[in-house]
Amino acid sequence: MKALIPYKKKNAKSRLSPALTLEEREEFVELMLREVVSSLKEAGIREIDVLTTPDNGVPGDLNVNVVPSEYDLNEAINAYLEQESRPIFIIMADLPLVRAKHIEDIVSRTEDVVIVPGKGGGTNVICIKDPSNYHVKYYGPSFLNHCNIAKDRNCTVHIYDSFMLSTDIDEPHDLVEIMLHGHGNSQKYVTERFDMKTGKARARINVSGDA
Repeated sequence: MKALIPYKKKNAKSRLSPALTLEEREEFVELMLREVVSSLKEAGIREIDVLTTPDNGVPGDLNVNVVPSEYDLNEAINAYLEQESRPIFIIMADLPLVRAKHIEDIVSRTEDVVIVPGKGGGTNVICIKDPSNYHVKYYGPSFLNHCNIAKDRNCTVHIYDSFMLSTDIDEPHDLVEIMLHGHGNSQKYVTERFDMKTGKARARINVSGDA
């Protein structure tokens, strides 16, 4: 089993700009990448490829393989899959709530494809047993895209339902989930910068300018 992590650091996470500066966002996405890599290694996945454009620096101390690509996300991943014969675990870099147990559960499944849906119809993880019989189609309702691709390829599918893995960090209100459920340096980074506001409905972070 190999893992593939698509990663973007340069000008990352513009939707977090109400809460974090560009420099802070770029630092934060690197911390989230570290959490994902750490959980993969704890789960026993030692061969980890980080797919990124050449201008996105990947820290050398992570001990991962950097796969540079100028293609867009779908083209880059599909070109990668065409060259692989071993099972591939594709996981997004903005999932700091992931734990090793989630990864162990997913890779132990016997289905051809395991899909973890993200918020709003996205796809946060795909575990593919036979890369030669599958391709990806991110953007838009990618969860439905990936289910339909599996159906068209006669692949057996398991939908892995997990709050922790469905929580990608894109918007300022997502940051509270790291404060509540996170771990490691990404949680420390958020808790040092924000206070948590609680009310009758739900907890949220206190962003500058909030009432």
